[in-house]
Amino acid sequence: MQTARYGSMEITEEDRRYAGSRYSEVRRAIFANPYQKLWGAEGMPPMPRYKVDLAGVLAGLLPFGKSWQLLRASERTIDSSADLRWGSGGQGFRRLLHPNGICLTGLWEITEDTPYSGYFKKGSKALIIGRYSTCCTESRRGRTRSLALAGKLYPTTDVNHAEPLSTAHFFTQQDLGGEFSDFVNDAELRNAPDTRSWRRGLGLPVLLLEGLAFLRADRQPTQRQLYPIAELGKEPGEATRTPEFMRLRVASGQPRIDGESLDFRDEIMAQIYDQGDPIPKRSLEFIIEVSDTGKTTGTPLFERRLIDRWRTLGKITFTEAVASYNGDFVLHFNHPTWRQDRNNPATATRIAGRKV
Repeated sequence: MQTARYGSMEITEEDRRYAGSRYSEVRRAIFANPYQKLWGAEGMPPMPRYKVDLAGVLAGLLPFGKSWQLLRASERTIDSSADLRWGSGGQGFRRLLHPNGICLTGLWEITEDTPYSGYFKKGSKALIIGRYSTCCTESRRGRTRSLALAGKLYPTTDVNHAEPLSTAHFFTQQDLGGEFSDFVNDAELRNAPDTRSWRRGLGLPVLLLEGLAFLRADRQPTQRQLYPIAELGKEPGEATRTPEFMRLRVASGQPRIDGESLDFRDEIMAQIYDQGDPIPKRSLEFIIEVSDTGKTTGTPLFERRLIDRWRTLGKITFTEAVASYNGDFVLHFNHPTWRQDRNNPATATRIAGRKV
């Protein structure tokens, strides 16, 4: 178990200066300092596991909560569009949640006819940088954990595109309370996961505080809307048309990686690489499915979403992966604020850094 400095949780001047980024620059950053110089080679150190610390989540909450760092971090993820947050001394910031992850690069492709706009349209192709993570400290197979995949889409297929581009982000996750899937092949990742909070066990207080912070920062703590993708590359004046739900699942043809107590980061690496060999040997493919039909039952702590009529739109193909310090501490994903009408920007519940 490892600890690390927190860094700046709130909006900084670096965030305010953001004017897009280059895919090549972000890719270079996340590959700059891998935890293992050559994954799986003899003598390499084990992957670090950073702790989701209740003390860190509580910091600043009492007596009045004005400096509650989890709330500041929740607000920043909505208000900051930055792709990299280097912070003081270039050390980035420690994630209070999802601290252990692995980054992937590849291609987003929509191959089927759709009624949606932007990069949900048929024929859309975008470079993608993803971060596969777990919400809590536990990263090993055989333990309760909640796996997640966040994605950052660049509206280009040119890895050396010269001009900075604005990116669109999505967030998908297993049950927020935790799941029991041992293989990443069996994980169902959704932008609107269930919440069976009792599965968190001793981690339940962190989940409760997480929900409270998200509610205070925005409005909807358990679902992330998809309109940034539907508005990426959209023609001026064109109506936004966004699916309500998205599900990502590993393609059926991917190998199943055995290993007792295997860390999910090693499992992801083994999908693409052979141990001790830096050249990718395979790719890791996720199927993109969407639906506009579903209902939510229960309360935020015991929430179930019954979603049907899933249909396949395309795929994500990851061809490189790395577990690195910059991937855990510098890479940043913008959370879209909640909209009462996901297709109407005027219904946003947080505008210009303030909840409305």
